[in-house]
Amino acid sequence: MAIEQTQVLPAPVLEAALTAYTQKLPPMMGKAINTASYNPQVAAQNTLQTGAQTAAGGLGSLTGTGAGTGAGSIASYMSPYQQQVMDATMTEFDRNAAVQNVGLRDNAIQMGAYGGGREGVMAAEAMRGSEMNRAMLQAQMLNQGYGQAQQARATDLAAQQGLGTYQAQLGQGLQGFDQAGLDATTLAARELEYEPYTRMGLIGQQLAQIQPGAFASTNVGYQSSQAPASPMASFLGGAAGAGGVLGKMGIFG
Repeated sequence: MAIEQTQVLPAPVLEAALTAYTQKLPPMMGKAINTASYNPQVAAQNTLQTGAQTAAGGLGSLTGTGAGTGAGSIASYMSPYQQQVMDATMTEFDRNAAVQNVGLRDNAIQMGAYGGGREGVMAAEAMRGSEMNRAMLQAQMLNQGYGQAQQARATDLAAQQGLGTYQAQLGQGLQGFDQAGLDATTLAARELEYEPYTRMGLIGQQLAQIQPGAFASTNVGYQSSQAPASPMASFLGGAAGAGGVLGKMGIFG
């Protein structure tokens, strides 16, 4: 029985491309990808950021009671002219107190009580009141200076915090720029590592889209040969043919 088989062969130019394509695949399949060439990296902090962190560490001195005379203390924010103002004010107060004492003595003389017990009592009361007023005036000036120093220190704290925030934001922006550069370098290294595979994938997609009828094809047909007859089959076939002929001739009745 004859067997006929039809085979569609690709065009020679397509067959050559497929052969070249498949020959490149086995070496690539066994090759390891160097992932270390595109390891993700994090941009380091810059001097603006580290400087802001260092400066922030010193802000604690501005949030406490401010005792002492060191940096950040209330005394460090006191006006350098406060003592001069206090000295001048106290000198003027003492001068006025001396004038008042003279007036009290003159009144005692006019009243004929100078040198007596009553004049002594009046002088003592006047001295006590003057000393109290002097102490109250000095405390008022010190308290006023303390309040001004507190306000100055709070203003300084707010200013330093604002500058620190601005400096940190600038540093963060620069770090983001550096990070973008590192990311771009990492992406470029990754694309370079995957370039052969990407190229082969694109070529494979193009070859897969080519339709079988896009190029001329060749139909090949053939028939399978029959097995040779055995000698017995040939003899029987020949005998059957001879008997038929002889029968027609009337030899076998």
